[in-house]
Amino acid sequence: MTEQLRLMAVHAHPDDESSKGAATMAKYVSEGVDVLVATCTGGERGSILNPKLQGDPYIEENIHEVRAKEMDEAREILGVKQEWLGFVDSGLPEGDPLPPLPEGCFALQDVEAAAEPLVRLIRSFKPQVITTYDENGGYPHPDHIMTHKITMVAFEAAGDPEKYPEAGEPWQPQKLYYNQGFNRARTVALHEALLARGLDSPYEEWLERWKTFNRPERTLTTYVPCADFFEIRDKALIAHRTQIDPDGGWFRVPMDVQREVWPTEEYELAKSLVDTSLPEDDLFAGIRNN
Repeated sequence: MTEQLRLMAVHAHPDDESSKGAATMAKYVSEGVDVLVATCTGGERGSILNPKLQGDPYIEENIHEVRAKEMDEAREILGVKQEWLGFVDSGLPEGDPLPPLPEGCFALQDVEAAAEPLVRLIRSFKPQVITTYDENGGYPHPDHIMTHKITMVAFEAAGDPEKYPEAGEPWQPQKLYYNQGFNRARTVALHEALLARGLDSPYEEWLERWKTFNRPERTLTTYVPCADFFEIRDKALIAHRTQIDPDGGWFRVPMDVQREVWPTEEYELAKSLVDTSLPEDDLFAGIRNN
């Protein structure tokens, strides 16, 4: 295939692109693929999760601007393009019963209407491949679930000239994937490898929580080899300083163990308009040779 390859990753908040599929994106950028991150919200209601920055009045009062600057830095590290869809973070409701979502937030938008800016971006960027979250959002954050919903609508509508006629010339993406990097097989493999080496594992609590999940394991269809880009992934994630503690559990697995034990990032092929054979090792399988 001589046409420029293009990948779009649709995410809910700034930092999601660096924790889900970041090494994959960096790998494709290194190969000359044009990669665009579509960020649905500004992360305005995200908590400050880095204990070193909690209580900083400037950050608390200017969280939207701070997170936008973090996104700028992460984008540069990954080498990707990035666009904001302009929705307002819904926050993660907590309590029993759960409180109502804030008025005007992303998760309360009409799905068909909220898909319009994504359709417009797809028609402008013309990706052959799109990645996003599954119907559970990867985890049940209302913005992640809404991101899934608008991406499914936009994938189908972008190529239909009768849908969103004011949003540009139709363009039909060929494949849609769900990020499944936080899968049980990977977690178990890394956990057991750490214990076998006499090292502490940060995954023990994760595996205990997994036992309480009342849902089937997802189907992993695509394993993208990207171990050479794990360090870039981590640098991009650390750029989101308000959201990640550089001394936290995310970074406790030695890089050599990660590369040896689990050198891929995983995806679930949700829709494909091209022929491909599973399992895959390339998001563009079936496209490169057409």
